[in-house]
Amino acid sequence: METRATHRSALRRWLLPTACCSALLLAGCSSDAPIETPQAEVPGGAIGPDAPVSEDVKLLQVQLEYPLDGAYEVGEDASLFLGIANTGREADTLIDVSGPDFAGAESSPPGGAAAATDGVSIEVAAEDNVYVGAEGAPSLTLLGLERELLSSESIPVTFTFERAGEVTIDAMVAAEGQTPVPTFDFPNPDEDPTDDSTE
Repeated sequence: METRATHRSALRRWLLPTACCSALLLAGCSSDAPIETPQAEVPGGAIGPDAPVSEDVKLLQVQLEYPLDGAYEVGEDASLFLGIANTGREADTLIDVSGPDFAGAESSPPGGAAAATDGVSIEVAAEDNVYVGAEGAPSLTLLGLERELLSSESIPVTFTFERAGEVTIDAMVAAEGQTPVPTFDFPNPDEDPTDDSTE
C-alpha cells in the first residue's frame, strides 16, 4: 500500500545514519583489535537512541537540542527531538512525558504555541510517522530542568502512550554544531503523509 511504502521509505532514511555508523564500526573490528571503552563525548556528535514502546510503536533518535550557550542551567527548558513510528493498524497518542530531572513537559501542535497547562498530546496515525521538532510538526519541551546538562550528557525520560504503554529512555543532549534536522533526515513535507495542510 502507498501509505506503508511511504512509511518504510521515511523509516529507512531515519535508520540510514545508524546503519552507516554500525557498518564503519564493524569494518574496523578484528579479532586482534583492542576493545575500547566508549567515552562520554561522542566525536562528531551524539546520535539519539531508539527504543520500542510496543510491537507497533517505536521512538527514534531521541535527543535534547544543543543549548546555545553550551549548557542547560537549572530551571531552563529544553526542546526534545525524536521520531515516533507507528507500524500498527490503530492510531496512538503520546499523553505524558515525565522524568526525575525536570518539572514537567508540554507539547505544541504543528505551527502552534502551547500554554503551560496544555500538557502533552501528540497523536500518531496508524502506519505513519511523527517527526517531533521538525518544521511543521508538533514540538515537545521539557520544563524546568532540575540539573545542569552539557553536550552528550543525558537524563532519563519516560514516554507514556495511550495504547502502547510506556518506555523510559536516556535522552542525550546533542553535540555542539549538531542540529536534529540533518541527523534525522526529515522528509520533505510534500512527501510526509502526516502533512494534510492545504494552501
